[in-house]
Amino acid sequence: MLYYLSLGSNLGERERTLRKALDLIGRQIGTLLRCSSLYYSAPWGFESEHPFCNLCCAVRTDLAPLDMLRATQAIERQLGRTEKSSDGEYHDRTIDIDLIRAFDDEGKEIRLQITNHKSQMSNAPLLSLPHPLWQQRDFVVEPMKEIFNDSNI
Repeated sequence: MLYYLSLGSNLGERERTLRKALDLIGRQIGTLLRCSSLYYSAPWGFESEHPFCNLCCAVRTDLAPLDMLRATQAIERQLGRTEKSSDGEYHDRTIDIDLIRAFDDEGKEIRLQITNHKSQMSNAPLLSLPHPLWQQRDFVVEPMKEIFNDSNI
């Protein structure tokens, strides 16, 4: 599988945290194929005095989408993230790793939505691919243009 990820940080040593996240992705998940430049942006969906540092990367792995989600969330926890955004409520964070797009070994884009049947608290899906909001976020679109092989991004 080929995954495109978006990484962001707006607390602490942002650039260092992103480098550590990339290292952990390469050691724990799969092979990093490409990585964008760093992009700086204001928070999206909430107000904060802390700007974000963002990047996108491409990684090849044998992990299925839900296993990939679990692996990226484990890395977030390793890097100090204790709370996930929920119900459209965003907040400052040391690290955020989003699965943006995924492709199978034949190059076909994976389209899926997995809901969390265990939670009665949220109607939000556990995982949606492609990420439903990525094209609305310049801090994802611009770095994706750097690393994605299709000009029709």
